[in-house]
Amino acid sequence: MELAHSLLLNEEVYNQLGEVQKAEFIFDWLRYLEKLLLATNRSDVREKQKTLVEQLLSLLNSSPGPPTRKLLAKNLSILYSIGDTFSVYETIDKCNDLIRSKDDSPSYLPTKLAAVVCLGSLYKKLGRILGNTFTDTVGNILKAMKSAESQGRYEIMLSLQNILNGLGAAATPCHRDIYKAARSCLTDRSMAVRCAAAKCLLELQNEAIFMWSTDLDSVVTLCFKSFEGSNYDVRISVSRLLGTILAKALISKHSGAAASRQSIRRVSLEEVLELLGTGFLRGSSGFLRASGDMLKGTSSVSRDVRVGVTQAYVVFVSTLGGTWFEKNFAAFLSHILNLVSQSHPKATQTQTDAICGRRCVSFILRATIGGLLGEKAQIAAAKDICQAIWKLKKVVDTTMSDGNLETRLSSIDVTASQHVLVCALQELGNLIHNLGTTAAPLLQDSSAGILDSVISVTLHPSISVRLAAAWCLHCIAVASPSYLTPLLERCLERLTVLKSSPEAVTGFSFAVAALLGAVKHCPLGIPHGKGKIIMTLAEDLLCSATQNSRLSAQRTQAGWLLITALMTLGPAVVNHHLVRVLLLWKCVFPVAPKDLETEKSRGDSFTWQVTLEGRAGALCAIKSFVSHCNDLLTEEVIQHLLPPLPCAVDLLTQLSSILKTYGSPLKMPSVVYRQRLYELLILLPPETYEGNLCTILKELAADLTTPDTQVAASTFLLPSLCHQDDLMILSPLLQETDHRFIEEQLLLGNGVTCGSLEYDPYSIFEKDVEGDSVPKPLPPTLSVISSAVKLFGIVCAHVGETQRLLTLEQLLDSIKHAKGTRQQVIQLYVVSSVSSFLKYVAGSKRNLGPEEMRRPILALVVGALESSNPLLRCTAAEAWARLAQVVDDGTFTASLAQVSFDKLKSARDVVTRTGHSLALGSLYRYLGGISSSQHLSSCVGILYTLSQDNTSPDVQTWALHSLSLIIDSAGPLYYAHVELTLSLIIKLLLNVPPTHAEVHQTLGRCLNALITTLGPELQGNSTSVSTLRTSCLLGCAVMQDNSDCLVQAQAISCLQQLHMFAPRHVNLSSLVSCLCVNLCSPYLLLRRAVLACLRQLVQREAPEVSEHAVMLAKNYREELALDANIREVGLEGALLTLLDKETDQKLCCDIKETLNHMLTSMAVDKLSFWLKLCKDVLAASADFSTVTCVDTMQEEEGDKGDDASVLTTRNDDRFHPFTNPRWATRVFAAECVCRIINQCENANSAHFDIGLAQEMKKRDSRNDFLVLHLADLIRMAFMAATDHSDQLRLSGLEMLLVVIRRFAAISEPEFPGHVILEQYQANVGAALRPAFTSETPPNVTAKACQVCSAWIASGVVSDHNDLRRVHQLLASSLTKIQAGKEALSHIYNESASTMEILAVLKAWAEVYVIAVEKYKNHKQPLKATTCSEESVRNGSYSSDGLLDLVHTDLGTLSRLWLAALQDFALLTLPSEFSSQLPVEGGAFYTAETSENAKLHYYNSWAFILHATALWLTSTDFVVADSDEGASNLSRPVTPTSMCQGSSSGATVKSPEDVYTDRFHLILGISVEFLCSLRSDATMESIAACLHALQALLDVPWPRSKIGSDQDLGIELMNVLHRVILTRESPSIQLASLEVVRQIICAAQEHVKEKRRSAEVDDGAAEKETLPEFGEGKDTGGLVPGKSLVFATLELCVCILVRQLPELNPKLTGSPGLKATKPQMLSEDGSRLVSAALVILSELPAVCSPEGSISILPTILYLTIGVLRETAVRLPGGQLSSTVAASLQALKGILSSPMARAEKSHSAWTDLLRSALTTILDCWDSDKTYQELDEVSLLTAITVFMLSASPEVTTIPCLQKRCIEKFKATLEMKDPMVQIKTYQLLLSIFQYPNPAVSYPYIHSLVSSIVEKLQEIDKRKPEDITELQIFQEGIKVLEALVAIAEEQHRAQLVACLLPILISFLLDENTLGSATSIMRNLHDFALQNLMQIGPQYSSVFKSVMASSPALKARLEAAIKGNQESVKVKIPTSKHTKNPGKNSSIQLKTNFL
Repeated sequence: MELAHSLLLNEEVYNQLGEVQKAEFIFDWLRYLEKLLLATNRSDVREKQKTLVEQLLSLLNSSPGPPTRKLLAKNLSILYSIGDTFSVYETIDKCNDLIRSKDDSPSYLPTKLAAVVCLGSLYKKLGRILGNTFTDTVGNILKAMKSAESQGRYEIMLSLQNILNGLGAAATPCHRDIYKAARSCLTDRSMAVRCAAAKCLLELQNEAIFMWSTDLDSVVTLCFKSFEGSNYDVRISVSRLLGTILAKALISKHSGAAASRQSIRRVSLEEVLELLGTGFLRGSSGFLRASGDMLKGTSSVSRDVRVGVTQAYVVFVSTLGGTWFEKNFAAFLSHILNLVSQSHPKATQTQTDAICGRRCVSFILRATIGGLLGEKAQIAAAKDICQAIWKLKKVVDTTMSDGNLETRLSSIDVTASQHVLVCALQELGNLIHNLGTTAAPLLQDSSAGILDSVISVTLHPSISVRLAAAWCLHCIAVASPSYLTPLLERCLERLTVLKSSPEAVTGFSFAVAALLGAVKHCPLGIPHGKGKIIMTLAEDLLCSATQNSRLSAQRTQAGWLLITALMTLGPAVVNHHLVRVLLLWKCVFPVAPKDLETEKSRGDSFTWQVTLEGRAGALCAIKSFVSHCNDLLTEEVIQHLLPPLPCAVDLLTQLSSILKTYGSPLKMPSVVYRQRLYELLILLPPETYEGNLCTILKELAADLTTPDTQVAASTFLLPSLCHQDDLMILSPLLQETDHRFIEEQLLLGNGVTCGSLEYDPYSIFEKDVEGDSVPKPLPPTLSVISSAVKLFGIVCAHVGETQRLLTLEQLLDSIKHAKGTRQQVIQLYVVSSVSSFLKYVAGSKRNLGPEEMRRPILALVVGALESSNPLLRCTAAEAWARLAQVVDDGTFTASLAQVSFDKLKSARDVVTRTGHSLALGSLYRYLGGISSSQHLSSCVGILYTLSQDNTSPDVQTWALHSLSLIIDSAGPLYYAHVELTLSLIIKLLLNVPPTHAEVHQTLGRCLNALITTLGPELQGNSTSVSTLRTSCLLGCAVMQDNSDCLVQAQAISCLQQLHMFAPRHVNLSSLVSCLCVNLCSPYLLLRRAVLACLRQLVQREAPEVSEHAVMLAKNYREELALDANIREVGLEGALLTLLDKETDQKLCCDIKETLNHMLTSMAVDKLSFWLKLCKDVLAASADFSTVTCVDTMQEEEGDKGDDASVLTTRNDDRFHPFTNPRWATRVFAAECVCRIINQCENANSAHFDIGLAQEMKKRDSRNDFLVLHLADLIRMAFMAATDHSDQLRLSGLEMLLVVIRRFAAISEPEFPGHVILEQYQANVGAALRPAFTSETPPNVTAKACQVCSAWIASGVVSDHNDLRRVHQLLASSLTKIQAGKEALSHIYNESASTMEILAVLKAWAEVYVIAVEKYKNHKQPLKATTCSEESVRNGSYSSDGLLDLVHTDLGTLSRLWLAALQDFALLTLPSEFSSQLPVEGGAFYTAETSENAKLHYYNSWAFILHATALWLTSTDFVVADSDEGASNLSRPVTPTSMCQGSSSGATVKSPEDVYTDRFHLILGISVEFLCSLRSDATMESIAACLHALQALLDVPWPRSKIGSDQDLGIELMNVLHRVILTRESPSIQLASLEVVRQIICAAQEHVKEKRRSAEVDDGAAEKETLPEFGEGKDTGGLVPGKSLVFATLELCVCILVRQLPELNPKLTGSPGLKATKPQMLSEDGSRLVSAALVILSELPAVCSPEGSISILPTILYLTIGVLRETAVRLPGGQLSSTVAASLQALKGILSSPMARAEKSHSAWTDLLRSALTTILDCWDSDKTYQELDEVSLLTAITVFMLSASPEVTTIPCLQKRCIEKFKATLEMKDPMVQIKTYQLLLSIFQYPNPAVSYPYIHSLVSSIVEKLQEIDKRKPEDITELQIFQEGIKVLEALVAIAEEQHRAQLVACLLPILISFLLDENTLGSATSIMRNLHDFALQNLMQIGPQYSSVFKSVMASSPALKARLEAAIKGNQESVKVKIPTSKHTKNPGKNSSIQLKTNFL
C-alpha cells in the first residue's frame, strides 16, 4: 500500500493488481491525495494538475464504488480550489455527458453516480466561480432523476444539496425545479431517498423564501405524508426539516422589497402550532378534504405520523431556543395539552389511541422542558402546569357537584379532561423529580399550591388520573424526602376520613402505595410506626369491604394494595406484621376443594369480581413479600405460605367454567388473577408446588394455544429470549435511541396498546424501570402471556418426562391445526415457551430427557426458523443453539449444523436463508467453534457466498452478522481465514450501496470481531501483519465516511480496538477530531461509541487528546457544532456541558469516568483551568438570594459577616460558558474539586506551602499551585454548601472539610504565628450556619457537625470569641439532642435521629480529644523549660481555651457518651443474645430500627470511646461527679448501668461498682473491636481505640484492675498481638506497643504491691518463708496461654523479627549468631524496635526470681541481637536509635533487682557473663563483623562494667578480653573512635569499686600517657585531634583525682610536662593556627586549676624542671598581652557545650 502514496497515481503498480486490490489501491491513493493536496505548494500542484485531472476523470469510468466516488469528487474539488480553474468547465461538461448517456446497464451505473457526486462536490467547493453553468447542470441532473433508480435518486438529492450549499442565493432560478423534484423524493418508497430529500430541502429552505411563506402549508402536508410508513432515520430527518421550516416561518424578518414582491404573510405562533396539531390529530389526510372514514370516525392517525410530528414539535422548540421557549411557554403548554383534550375527541377515542397520544405529549413536554430550561425556568414551568391542573380540577368539581346523578355520569368533560390531567401530572412529577431538593422553594410556595392541587386531583373520577396523581406524589417525595412523611400522613388521614367514597378509597390508596414505593429512594426513610398504621388501615379496609357493596371492590383492592406496597419496605418493617399478613393470606382462599365448589354454586357475577380482585391482590402481596423480604423466608414461614397454593391453582382450573357462567364482566379479573398467580409461582421454588405441577402445565398450555389477542405482537415477548447482539441487527426499532419513549409504540404494531400505568396499579410502587419515567406495565392480556411463557420454562423442566413429551407434542399439534393470523399468534407463543424452557434447562444444568423429546422441539424450532417474522427467526436460532447445548452431544450438534447447511444450499427464499445462517452463528456462540476446523471452513464458505448476494440486503446482513459471531467464538482457530475474510469485508465496504446501511453495520461488526481476534499481533512488523493492519484501517476509514450514524459508531469502536492493540498505528488527531464532531450527535448509539472510545483514549493519553481537540476547534470552525464550546472551555468543558444535557445513564457514567481520568492525569498541570471550570459550573446557577439573608443575620457581636457577603455579590454581565447547569452537574463539579486537591497532595509540596508557592511563581509565572487558589476553593465550598440542593450541600460540606484538613497547618508568611485559613473564618461560619436550621435534613446536619469539629480542632482560630461562633452551632445541637431519641423530628426514620445524635456526640468527642492533646502538649514544654511570663499567658490561653469551651458541657457530654457506648455495646452483641436486649431499644435507638442504627454507631463509636476514656482518666476514676448521684438533666434516664439515677428505684450502686462497670464497658468494646477487626475497619477507629486504652491505663485505678486480673492482661496482650499481625501501619503498631508497656507496668505495680504488703504483714517472720510473687513462682515455668510474660515475649519477638528477620534462628539456619551486615532501620522501624526493647527490659520485674531466670536468656539474646544487627557506623561516632535503645535495655536488665536476689543471683551471673562473652565474640568472629560499629560494642561492654555486679565482669578471662578491646580501639586510626574510647574509659576509671576499675587503670594508663606525649611531637591539625587530646587529658586528670596520696605526685608529674608542652609564648601566639591556640588555652586553663589543687606537687615539678617553668611563665605573660588586645575568644562557651552534648549522648550509662 505504501506504493499508493504519491501525488500521481502509480499506474504501473495499479495495472498489475487484481480487481479487488485495484479498488483498495485506488481508495488508499485517494485518501493519501486528499491530505497531500492540502499540504503541497500551489505551484507544484499546478505543474501536475493536467495529468492529475486526467487520472481522476479516467477513474470515473472504472465504475468506482460509493466511498471511492465520494473521495474522488472531494479530491477533484480540492484540486480545482487550489490549482487553476480554467479546465473546470470541461470537467463539468464531461460529467454532464456521462449523466446524459443512454447506457442503462447496471455496469455503467457506478460511472453515472460518480459523475453526479463529482458535480455536487465541485459546486459545493467552488460555488459562484462556476457562474451560470449551474442551470444546465441542475436541469440535466433533474432530467436524469426521472429515469433513475433508488441509488440514483439518493445520490442526486445529496448532490443537489451540495450544489445549493455552494451557490447560496445565486441558485434562485432553479429553486422551484429542485423543490418539485425533492417533493416527489420525500415520499419515495426507498427510506434512504426520503432522508436525502429531507436534507436537500433543509438546504433549500435557507434561500427559498417560498418554502416557509407561500408554500408553507403544502410543505407541512408533504412532511406528514413522508412520515407515513417511515423508519427512524426518516423521522429524524423529516422532523428536523419540518421543525426548522416552521421555526423559520415564525421568526423570519423580511426586507421590504422582498415582502412586497412576494406578498408574504406573517405567520403567528398559533398558526404554526395549529399546522403541527393538524398533523398530530389527523395525520397526512390534509386539512380540508377529510375523507369519508374520517367523518365516520373510523380512521385513526397512523402511529408513525404521530411520532414524526411529535419529534417535529421538539425540533421546532429546540431551534427557537430556551429563551424563546421561556417567553412563550404558557401558549405552547396549552396547545400541547389541548392535543389530548376533549376538543379533539377523535384523537383519544380508543384507549390505545389515548395512551399513545398521551405518550407523545409527555415526550414533547419532557424533551422541551427537561432539555431546554434551566432550573429557575423549570420552576416557573411547574407553576404553569399546576395552573392547568387547577383549571381542569374546577371543571370536574362543578360537574361532580351537580346533584342530578344522570347528568353527573354522562358528563363528557370528566372523561375527556382525564388525558390532559394525566400528561400534566406526569410532567409535573418528572420535573420535580429532576429538580430534586432544588424544588424546595416551589413546594413551599403557597401561591402555587402544588401539593394541594395534586392531592385534590387524587379524587378524580378517572382511574388513570388518580394513578397519575399518585405517581406525581411519588416523584415529589423522591425529590424532597422531607415531604414523604407529611404527604403519607395526609393521604392516610384522607383515606380514613373518606372511607365511604369509592374514588377516595382507590385514589388515596394509590397515593399511599406510591409514597411507600418512594421510601427506597430516600435513605432517611419514614418513621417505623407508619408501617403499623398502614397495616391496621389495610386490615380495616379488607374487613369492612363486605359491609357496603358499592365499595366492596375498591376497599378490597385498596387493602391488598397497601399490604403489597408495605412489603417493599423490607424485612425490618415487615417482620412486625408478618403474622397478620399470613393470617389474611390464609383466610382469603377456601380451605378445602369442596368449599370451592360451594363457592361456585353460591356466587353471582359481582361477588366473583370482588373475590377475584381480593385473591389476585393477596397473590400480589405474597409475591411482593417473597421478592422484597427474602431474609424472612424461613422454613416455618414457607410452611404457612404453602396451604392456600393448591386452592389457588384449583381456582385457576375453574376459571373458564366460571367465565362461561357469568360472562364478560369477569374476563379482565380472571386474566389478572392468572397473571398474579403465574408471577408468584415464578418466584417460588418449584418444590413448593410440586403436587400441582401437571395441573399448572395444562393450564399454561391452554393459555398459550387459545390466545385472546389476534395480533402477533412479538416485540413484547421475544426480545428477552433473543440474544442482545442479534436484536441490534434485526430490529432497528429495538435499538436504544433518545426517542425510545415514543418509538416503542411502533414496535408493538398498530393494533396493540403500549404500556400504561392504569393496566396495573400495583406497579406504581415497584422499582422504576428507567430512572425517573413512569412505570409502563403492558395490558394484562399481554403480560399474562409473558408470565405464562416464563413459568412454562420452569414447570416444564420439573414435570415428569412423559408429561413433558406429551405437552410438547400437544403444542406442536396446536400450531398445525390453526390457520391464518391465529396460527402466527400460537406459533409465536409456543416457540417462546419452548425457548424459555430450553433457556431454563441450560441455565439450571438439567437434562432434556430421552431422545424422543428432541423431535417435537426440533420440529417447532425449524418451523420458526422459516417464519416470516424476523424476531421469531432470531428466537428460534437461539433455541436451536440452546437445544444443542442442552443435549451436549457432538454428533447431534453436527447433525443440526448439517440441516442448516443443506437448507442454505438448496433454498432460494430470503426467509430460510436468513434464519438458517443465524442458526449457524448461534450454534458457534454457545458451543464455541464446534471444535472441528472442517466444520468451520464449510460454515465460513457458505456465509461468504450468502454475504455477497447483492440481490437481497437482508440475506447479506444476517449472513455477515452470523459470520461475526463465528469469528468471535472461533478465536485463534479463525486465523486461517483472516485474510480472506478481511478482503471480503473491504470489497463489500467499497461496493455495497450506502442506502443499505444495515449491511454496512454488520460489516463493521465483522471487522470489529476480526480486530479482536488478531489482538496484539496487530503491532507486528512483518509484511503480512502490516497488510492486515492497513486493510483494517482502510475499512475503518470507509465506515467513517458513511453517512449512517450507526456505521460511524461501528467505525469508532473498530478504531478503539485498533488503538488498544496497536496504538502507534492509529492517527490520534484524526480520531479525536472524528470524536469531537460526533460528540453531540442526535444518535444515542453514536454518542455512546464516541464516549466509550474517549474514555479509553484518555486513560493513556489525556493531554494529547485534549490538545488535539482544542487544535481542531481552532482550525475547523464550520465543521464543529460544539466549536465555540471547545475553543472556550476545551474538551473537558464540552464534556461537562454534555453531562449536563445528557439523560442516558450509561452515557453520563462514561462522561464522568472520562473526566475523572482526564482530571487524574492533567489537573495538577492545568490547575487554574480545571478550577475555573468547576467554579464556573458551581457559580453558573448559584442562587445567592437565600444566602445573603443568612449572612446579615450574623451574631450580634461586631458582625464579621462582610467576608461572606463578599462571596455573594457577582456581576452577571460577563460571558458564562455554562448556562444553568443542573444540580447533578454541580455536585459532580464539587466532587472534582475534592479530587483535584487529592491529586495535588501527591504532587509538588509547594501546593501546600504558600511561601514556596509564591517564590516559585515569581521564578516562572507559568507555575501554578493550589494554595494560591485557596480563596476560590473556599468560595466554591461556600456556594455549594449553601445551595438549595441537599446533595450539593453535602458535597460542599465535604469540600470544606477537605480544605480545612489540608490547609489548616499552613502558616501565613506575612503574619508569623498565624495561618492562612484564619482570614476565612467568617465564610466558614456562614457556610455552616444554614446546616443547623430546624428544617435541614439530618444527614446534612451530621456532615456539618463533622466540619465543625474539624474546624475547631484544626487550631486555625485561637481567639476565644471567634471560636464561639462555630462552637455555638455545636452547642445548640447538643441542647437539641439532650432529649434523646424522643425529641427529634418525626419526619424521617428513627435511625435518622440516631445518625444526627451520634454525629453531634462524635463531633464533640473529636473536639475534646484534640483539646486534651493540645493541653498535654502545652503543659510538657512548660515543665521542661521556664518561659517568659507573657508566652505562658498566651499559650495557656489558646490551649486551655479549647478545653474550657468543652468543659462547661462536659458533665452532660460524658453522660451522653457513656449512654451511646452502652448502646453500641448492646448492638454489637451476637444475635443469640438478642432476647436479652432492652425491649424499648437503647438511649438513642429504637428496638425496631436497630439494624439501620448499627451503621451509624459503627461510624462514630471510636471517637466517643476515646473521649470517654480521656474524661474518665481526667477524673482519675476517683472523684465522683457532682451531679453523678441524681440525673438532674432534662433527658430521660437511659437504661444504662453506668448512670446511676435509675428510675426503677433499684439500690444505688457504690462508686466502686460504677467505675468498674465503666472500665469494663470501655475495655469490652475495645477488645471486641480489636479482636475481630473487619476488613472495613478504618485506621482512624483502630487508632482511636488504642489511644482510648492508653488513656485508660494512664491512671492507677484501671492499672490496678488489669494488674490484679492476669487473664484480662493476657487477653488484651493476645488481642494486641493480633492487631500487630494484621495491620501494617507503624503508627498503629506503636500505639499497640504503648498499651503493652502500660499493661506490663500495671503487672509490675501489682507484683510490687503484693511484695510490699507481704513484707509488712510478715515483718516479724523469717524472710525465707515469704511466698514468691510474680510469674514463674517457685518453679520458673511459664505456661503459654496462662502467662502474661510469655504473651508479651511472643508479641515483642513478632515485632523484632518483622523488622530484623536475622534475629530468627529458624531463618538464619542455626541457633548461633550468624554473621550478616548490620543495617540501618527506617525511622518507623527504629521506633518499633526501641519500644519493644523497652518492654523486654521491664519484663524481669514482673517475674519471680525463678521466672526471671527462665526468660533472661531470651531477653538477652534479643537485646544483643538488635545491638549486633543495627550497630552501623554513623558519622561523628553517634549511636543509632536502636543501638541506644538496646543499651538502655541492657542497662535496665543488668541493674534489675533479680540479679542480686539470692535465689536467682548465681544463675543471673552466669547468664550475664555469657551475654558479655557474646558481645565480645561479635568482635572476634573472623572479619565478618568488620562493618560493626566498635563504639557501640565498647559502650555495651562499658554498660556491663558499670551496671552489672562486679562478679560478672571481674573474672580474669573476661576482664582480659575487655581490656584488650580497649587497647585495640585506642590504637585505631579513626579519631571519633578514640574520642569515644577515652570518654568510656573515663567513666570506668571513675567507677567506685576498685575491683572493677583498677585492672583497667593498670593496663591502660601507660599507653594513654604515651599517646598524649606523642601529640607533642605531632601537632594536632584539626578539631577532632584537638578533642582527642582534651579527652585524654580529662582521663589523666580524673586519675589524679582517684589516685591514692602516695601515687598522686607521680601522675601529676606525668601530666604537667604534657600540658606545658602545648603552651605558646607571646611570639608564637600571634601566628598560631586556631587549633593550636585552642590547645594552648585549654592547657593553660587546666594548669591554672591543677596548680592550686596540688600545689606541693606542682611546685616540686616546677622546681625540678626550669625549662617547663620558663615556658609556663612566658605563656601566661603572652596570654595577658592578648587579652588586652582583643575580647577573649569564646572558648568558655564552646567547651561546656561540647561536654554537655557528649554527656547527653551517653546518658544511659
